[in-house]
Amino acid sequence: MEDFRKKSGNNDTNDKEIMFTQSIKAGKRIYYLDVKKSRRDEMFLAITESKKIIQGEGEDAQISFEKHKIFLYREDFEKFMAGLEQAIAYIEEKQEIPRKEYYEKGEEEIPVATTEESGTEDEKTTSPGIKIDIDFE
Repeated sequence: MEDFRKKSGNNDTNDKEIMFTQSIKAGKRIYYLDVKKSRRDEMFLAITESKKIIQGEGEDAQISFEKHKIFLYREDFEKFMAGLEQAIAYIEEKQEIPRKEYYEKGEEEIPVATTEESGTEDEKTTSPGIKIDIDFE
């Protein structure tokens, strides 16, 4: 593959340039939010779930990572966020808060997202929805 990249003169045949990245560790999973540029120089969001898989025990243990990706394009942000907020609201309404024993031993509780310090006190305490401001300009 490396030879192909060199011959074609294209060093980003599969991996687009990452403009911004954010990782979120949650138990055995890590979520990566990567802002990349397409071939047409348009930014998009690549969401990757990486789950640690351990097979075997002791010295014979084999560690691998199972990955799943979603590519989200700018024209879909509004609809995606609306659907995500509805799905999260449904889960929060219908299900209890998960207990710590569901997560890896030694891991902290699930971090709670906070609004930016620039928000007003009312926004911080009364906003029930998710607030994500993605501005590419």
